[in-house]
Amino acid sequence: MSRSQITRGARLTQDDVGRSTAASSAGAAREDDGCTILHVDMDAFYASCELRSRPELRGLPVIVGGDGSRGVVTAATYEARRYGIHSAMPMSRAKRLCPDLVVLPPDFGLYTEVSAGVMAVFRDITPLVEPLSLDEAFLDVAGAVRRLGPPAVIAEQIRARVHDEQGITCTVGVAATKFVAKLASTRAKPDGLLVVPPDRVIAFLHPLPVSQLWGVGEKTEEVLLRLGLRTVGDIAHTPVDTLVRALGPAAGHHLADLAWGRDPRRVEVPEGEKSVGHEETFPRDIDDPEVIRRELLRLSEKVAARLRAQGVAGRTVSIKVRFADFSTITRSRTLRSPTDVAREVYATARELYDALGLQRARLRLVGVRVEGLVDADEAPRQLLLDEPEVGWREAEQAVDRAAARFGRGSITPARLVAGPGRDDDDHGFGGQPVAPRPR
Repeated sequence: MSRSQITRGARLTQDDVGRSTAASSAGAAREDDGCTILHVDMDAFYASCELRSRPELRGLPVIVGGDGSRGVVTAATYEARRYGIHSAMPMSRAKRLCPDLVVLPPDFGLYTEVSAGVMAVFRDITPLVEPLSLDEAFLDVAGAVRRLGPPAVIAEQIRARVHDEQGITCTVGVAATKFVAKLASTRAKPDGLLVVPPDRVIAFLHPLPVSQLWGVGEKTEEVLLRLGLRTVGDIAHTPVDTLVRALGPAAGHHLADLAWGRDPRRVEVPEGEKSVGHEETFPRDIDDPEVIRRELLRLSEKVAARLRAQGVAGRTVSIKVRFADFSTITRSRTLRSPTDVAREVYATARELYDALGLQRARLRLVGVRVEGLVDADEAPRQLLLDEPEVGWREAEQAVDRAAARFGRGSITPARLVAGPGRDDDDHGFGGQPVAPRPR
């Protein structure tokens, strides 16, 4: 991420809310205290995905959509939007507005793949992720603050990782509620960050037009305008009974609450989120298989620790490999019984990687994921005579207890300490005891 992007986020916070995130980090109390809800939205998502492999089109008016007589615009770059082009506009009108428009056909397979990578970044930060579409989600980072830092710092980490790992940009709104966080991300676009502190919510909301409130469509807006209510502040200072008579009980009370920043909804994780994974983008492309294997070990350790922390185990281990040109492949294997043991996760991940036969291929990213999760206490376990899994599981649970007391990383596999000189045959486990990391 460029320094200009970080500065822009801080400037937006100062201009729109009256205080700077950058300045607040130096004070005793941060501006983002209590702002644990993040709304993350990709910038011109479909178009940005296409430009990732077509850098020569950057800076040009580009749209994605069907190019037939009935085609419509699916997505538009910000350069195209300056001509008044927007999604759902007929393609014929878009071309009249900008004769030099570059039209690209949609590739939904690509968008789904990039979205999965983005959501993996989110879930690496917190398990409390509520996707709204392929390109946006709410995150509750309250549980990640102690590990990763204040909410605004976490937001910058997300923006940097999405840019580095997926080659696209995103905007983040940070607030105490979902409603305000989403408005903040909309206000900060593109490629920005906006924090709305709890004590500045009213100052942020009340100047906005009524159309910014959730649930205000064209018809509702017409009713509000006929009542002389043009801003959110106007609604806030209108008696609730008046709103109820004009809009009905549900809508009237809903808008009254939103106008004062009241939104009790929590981030809800959809049922069916059945995987835990971690990915790592290298600072530079890597072609050393030994470095890749050590990274797979480190990621396997993190994945297994999260599985145990959540009380689940999984049957399917998968790896992701992204090359220097952003092309990506995944491989998976289903185990005979569910596991939450890093040793088995790593052994499977390494076998999947070695089977690719990449030799000296230059890699940008690797990832490890465990899917098909079940309750760990109810999962059947297979005992091996030579290497009983229950013994390794108990050992790793002991490491978890030590990490809870002394901090994550206080104990780590010796191979991750000793470096690539260790014998690969022991997979980083056994042969030597785990070594404590200096603190």
